[in-house]
Parts: sequence; C-alpha cells; structure tokens
Amino acid sequence: MLLIHCPYCGEDRSELEFRGAGDAHIARPTNMADISDAEFEAFFFLRQNPKGIIYERWRHIHGCGRFFNAVRDTVSDRFIKTYKAGEPKPDINAAPATDAKVETYEALEGDAR
Repeated sequence: MLLIHCPYCGEDRSELEFRGAGDAHIARPTNMADISDAEFEAFFFLRQNPKGIIYERWRHIHGCGRFFNAVRDTVSDRFIKTYKAGEPKPDINAAPATDAKVETYEALEGDAR
C-alpha cells in the first residue's frame, strides 16, 4: 500500500484515502462556446497516456476533501512530488536526486524485501 503526501493536511496517508482525478494543468479553451465539436472532443476526452513522469490531479476524499496535484512515475507508481492546486508545475529536474525507497505500511512493520 502506498503512502501519499497531502500538501494541505501535511501528512502521508494511505492510498485508500485518495482518488485520482485525471490530468493536471489542462488549459481550458477561452472561447468554449465557439469551438468545433472536434476541438471540444480533444479538450474534454482525449488525453496522452505516456510511460514515465506525469502530472495528475488527486483528491483527498477521506481527509480534507481538497484537490491537489501530483507528479507520478507511471512505471514505478512512485509519487515524486505533491503540491497544492493552483501552484505552477514544478521543475522536477531541478530537484535533487534521491535514493529514498517508496514507503509502504508493510515496510513500516518490518523488512519488506
């Protein structure tokens, strides 16, 4: 089980308390009423599904109830960073590299190898 950091509560909590809410930093068209059906489809439905680092929205549904953004690696399922909604996309390349292990409840109870 993953531990996810809520930037509002300031705590690492069980993944069971959270729900994913899609991609983060999606730019809404300024002229929504004037765009074509194809443009609306592209904005509303079509998303990339890259392998690697992605930016997502999450909600702490069994905690503060607030939405926040997360940088996550889709290969390892590791959360690299979480940050408050409305904050700009962080430059994850500027962050110092770490060899920290992903913490799980199982690891906290003993050796999880």
